[in-house]
Amino acid sequence: MPRKTAPLTDSALKVAKPKDRPYKLSDGEGLYLEVMPNGSKLWRLKFRFNGKENRLALGTYPTVPLQQARKRREDARQLLALGKNPAAERDASRLALQLDGQSFEAIAREWHAYRKPRWAPSDAPNER
Repeated sequence: MPRKTAPLTDSALKVAKPKDRPYKLSDGEGLYLEVMPNGSKLWRLKFRFNGKENRLALGTYPTVPLQQARKRREDARQLLALGKNPAAERDASRLALQLDGQSFEAIAREWHAYRKPRWAPSDAPNER
């Protein structure tokens, strides 16, 4: 049975000081804040998928506040309940955003439109 931990508070996050080694402040259900020696504070989620332990980065504190980190934890746990790996789902959505509108045809048409004013009429054939 998992251990119960006291939930984090904003004041505990603000006063967390860096030490000579990284350390964790646990919020429960796999969510923790990792305080690095350089002073950065990173939200992480520890979870198991297909019998393997994984970690998912959820953002930096204070850019991602405590309530938003908890919301992201719940979203990831919902994906796990559906049998999906949250890290793979995030990577797939990022790749889809990156590839959206980046087909060869779209880039070629953009290049053609940019160059066309500099060309002689015989060099720029009529567009279809």
